[in-house]
Amino acid sequence: MNVNQSAPPVPPYGQPQPVYPGHHQSSYGGQPGSTAPPNPYGVYNGPVPGYQQTPPPGVSRAPPSSGVPPASTAQVPCGQGAYGQFGQGDVQNGPSSTVQMQRLPGSQPFGSAPLAPVVSQPAVLQPYGPPPTSAQVTAQLAGMQISGSVNPAPPPSGLGYGPPTSLASASGSFPNSGLYGSCPQGQAPPLSQAQGHSGAQPPQRSAPQQASSFTPQASGGPRMPSMTGPLLPGQSFGGPPVNQPNHVSSPPPQALHPGTQMAGPPGPPPPMHSSQQQGYQLQQNGSFGPARGPQPNYGSPYPGAPAFGSQPGPPQSLPPKRLDPDAIPSPQLNELPPQQKTRHRIDPDAIPSPIQVIEDDRNNRGSEPFVTGVRGQVPPLVTTNFLVKDQGNASPRYIRCTSYNIPCTSDMAKQAQVPLAAVIKPLARLPPEEASPYLVDHGESGPLRCNRCKAYMCPFMQFVEGGRRFQCCFCSCINDVPPQYFQHLDHTGKRVDAYDRPELSLGSYEFLATVDYCKNNKFPSPPAFIFMIDVSYNAIRSGLVRLLCEELKSLLDFLPREGGAEESAIRVGFVTYNKVLHFYNVKSSLAQPQMMVVSDVADMFVPLLDGFLVNVNESRAVIISLLDQIPEMFADTRETETVFAPVIQAGMEALKAAECAGKLFIFHTSLPIAEAPGKLKNRDDRKLINTDKEKTLFQPQTGAYQALAKECVAQGCCVDLFLFPNQYVDVATLSVVPQLTGGSVYKYACFQVENDQERFMSDLRRDVEKVVGFDAVMRVRTSTGIRAVDFFGAFYMSNTTDVELAGLDGEKTVTVEFKHDDRLNEESGALLQCALLYTSCAGQRRLRIHNLALNCCTQLADLYRNCETDTLINYMAKFAYRGVLNSPVKTVRDTLITQCAQILACYRKNCASPSSAGQLILPECMKLLPVYLNCVLKSDVLQPGAEVTTDDRAYVRQLVTSMDVAETNVFFYPRLLPLTKSPIESTTEPPAIRASEERLSNGDIYLLENGLNLFIWVGAGVQQGVVQSLFSVSSFSQITSGLSILPVLDNPLSKKVRGLIDSLRAQRSRYMKLIVVKQEDKLEMLFKHFLVEDKSLSGGASYVDFLCHMHKEIRQLLS
Repeated sequence: MNVNQSAPPVPPYGQPQPVYPGHHQSSYGGQPGSTAPPNPYGVYNGPVPGYQQTPPPGVSRAPPSSGVPPASTAQVPCGQGAYGQFGQGDVQNGPSSTVQMQRLPGSQPFGSAPLAPVVSQPAVLQPYGPPPTSAQVTAQLAGMQISGSVNPAPPPSGLGYGPPTSLASASGSFPNSGLYGSCPQGQAPPLSQAQGHSGAQPPQRSAPQQASSFTPQASGGPRMPSMTGPLLPGQSFGGPPVNQPNHVSSPPPQALHPGTQMAGPPGPPPPMHSSQQQGYQLQQNGSFGPARGPQPNYGSPYPGAPAFGSQPGPPQSLPPKRLDPDAIPSPQLNELPPQQKTRHRIDPDAIPSPIQVIEDDRNNRGSEPFVTGVRGQVPPLVTTNFLVKDQGNASPRYIRCTSYNIPCTSDMAKQAQVPLAAVIKPLARLPPEEASPYLVDHGESGPLRCNRCKAYMCPFMQFVEGGRRFQCCFCSCINDVPPQYFQHLDHTGKRVDAYDRPELSLGSYEFLATVDYCKNNKFPSPPAFIFMIDVSYNAIRSGLVRLLCEELKSLLDFLPREGGAEESAIRVGFVTYNKVLHFYNVKSSLAQPQMMVVSDVADMFVPLLDGFLVNVNESRAVIISLLDQIPEMFADTRETETVFAPVIQAGMEALKAAECAGKLFIFHTSLPIAEAPGKLKNRDDRKLINTDKEKTLFQPQTGAYQALAKECVAQGCCVDLFLFPNQYVDVATLSVVPQLTGGSVYKYACFQVENDQERFMSDLRRDVEKVVGFDAVMRVRTSTGIRAVDFFGAFYMSNTTDVELAGLDGEKTVTVEFKHDDRLNEESGALLQCALLYTSCAGQRRLRIHNLALNCCTQLADLYRNCETDTLINYMAKFAYRGVLNSPVKTVRDTLITQCAQILACYRKNCASPSSAGQLILPECMKLLPVYLNCVLKSDVLQPGAEVTTDDRAYVRQLVTSMDVAETNVFFYPRLLPLTKSPIESTTEPPAIRASEERLSNGDIYLLENGLNLFIWVGAGVQQGVVQSLFSVSSFSQITSGLSILPVLDNPLSKKVRGLIDSLRAQRSRYMKLIVVKQEDKLEMLFKHFLVEDKSLSGGASYVDFLCHMHKEIRQLLS
């Protein structure tokens, strides 16, 4: 891109977008896409970019030194771009619509001020590399009135996330398979503006009415930054109110408060030097120096304040680099030589680092077991390896809370805005060193419960009257103890057999359920698995059917089994389908399998009962024969159309006829367009993005699947869906039944056996082998004062209290939000009990109980001291991802930002000691809230890049809905590990570094993982010996870009890297496909999408910019 070329203004949606000459942009439904987005928040306390772009005299412009290759080489292979971030910005006319998603407004009106005249600013260079220079542009900080050689466009609403680029985006598929399974669609456009964020100007905005204005001075002292008024649509973040005099001097220097993270610079922003980094870093004297090289690992530790919320000690001096810019005495602007009239740039090392927080927690809490005996203890982070000793509260592997100390009153909870939620994983898998929950059998009488609230016996129940009665800890009702359960009390009032009974001494345990807990008052039969295989032309041609049939032969030996059982009790059945369904009789007495065809898909029935569901060992020969025949039978098929709803219907009817619960494994390739119930049409429409109708893309297009899901849940029929699409298949609709029955969706776009075989086989193997609870009902009870009001996850609810799950495995979570309905007591605390009734793989009816006691507080400081940010982000992401079903995406994003600002502003106002307004003060345990929240805002569901498919967004949306805290942690903030920095002989995992491009060194190799994807990034300057020992080629240029399997070589480095990849894959619930990316290569754009601390190509803010924006929002709330 020519640095002297001015960026055109961005028109509102619905008008054609301008393009650069000779640059064909990809389009949204025929409209050319817009150029690379600007920095959405502008420089901190400075103008939103878009000032007159000529360099000041004496300032030389640094040429861009990093970027992508020229347009001619940057062509992206099949489907490369389908999963980027951050959508077409928020170009929207008028104020955003307010839907029920909206919480309290982020800022209250502060009184309106007249518009100030437009004043030319000093020439300013943008911090993101060489900007355009031809447009004569002036800007006002608050009103953002921009004039010059271009006509202003109507104001975009809200925060001004930029428009999307047309670059291949990161969820896209790599050669033949997407990150989230996106499908290749030819080639992405040339990457001529590869440094999209460097040179493009922000959208032009006209000033809204009543915006406060910013009048720069020609001379005089710098002015104190301050905020006023609410943000109007199109308004940027402003300077001081108009009625403030121009001669306010900056506050006197002061020592940095121990809780300070960073602060805002005073005064109008002076000229800025451009460089390939985002501006020069702040030196000790507050001026800029040359950009420093990438810093491996975590350069210097983040100096957080100990014990926020307690009374801070005396102010501490911190290293000069961390100085609060408000505390730096600023000389008069006109006394400085031109080179020094620079604004303060925030040092990325001075802001809270996720890597440092994770490392500190591992060092402090990884060595000791976490003992659950004490009420309201905050557990170690999910990223720390620790052992749990259950002494009365459920392990954090089963339940994690957003806060372990909850406000006593609803008023206090409203003031803090911290959501009170628990992420519950009832069947979580435990490490081998920890014992599974004990199974308690109370015989025919069944488990002991409270007569009034039906809570189950637990360690918090209080025995009275010598042990003859007990008082319920949930509702205070006094109950009689049955004679067979009676036991004497010791001198402390505790039963003498307390430690012999799991339900009186442990947080988690299981009861054997009696017949009263079973459907129709009879014990269940063992569950069944039905494999339903699409045999249409696409499935046969891709080699899927042959591969699947071959794999099933060995897989059937690994069906889940109970404890020490020799063989699994699960029976299996087989169906194939295209426009009609084929059922197979595989009865052990037959010499050959028999096929029965049902062509009346509108009125589905199961043509056989005996011989459809069989024991694997008894019918092995017939099953093997069938699996050999299926690929041959359909080898010459020309049938391309498929049905879908009748397939689910058939599986459910088969389970109903056999009177058992079970799971359907459906392998499906295309949009079901054949005439049948549940027929779908292609409704993929890019033009809906960033409009009020965007939510329809996430909603199912017919109600038929919800009705079908309801029937499935009633039968205990869980559906796992494996999708192999070559184009749009409407994941939003097809995933409804898996989502509501507690099942899973797997997606392999443009499936090719050679590239995707390992991933598909690994996922299928895990899915078949994992332990599942069938026909489950879960209820969460709470002690008086709070109650469960909202639930998130993959399940169905027919009333307001019972979570119904046709199937539940060890990876699925249910997130529950609580609200106050009365005052809580500080002394007694608050209690949760999660009870899950389910049928085990062997057909046994069981109850699994998890109990957790929390503290209650009357001081906000105690709430903020006991929060868990990872769980908070898990809840907020699920809240937002559900919100997009009913509200415009922009409204959802604004709601999240507002809530985060309110949480932090409440802390600042009520818990932090007084300090300069320029300081951003964050609670110690929430100091990562801004960086993680920014990752959620930039995620592909809330801010898609131009190439993200609708199917990708729907896929990720339903995936995140039932993720646990560890999975969302790494999904939103990926791990970046340097492979060549640590000694080769070291056996431990290399220490992670921050997810930012400036941390990469071109002489090294890095591995990045986010739970779904795995990249190896190879720097162009890597030593030849390293390249040889890892890739078995002699030079960097010979490495195959997009390589997905590392060669097996007999040398220490190759063994170490392959071992690390295997151990990372073992930690995650889904197989992560590897992609090798070379520096400066076309695939590098996809890799950079996951460097979440940087500005994203689709308009997402960098961490530094977002932190500054949060600071402004907080100050606005406090003013």
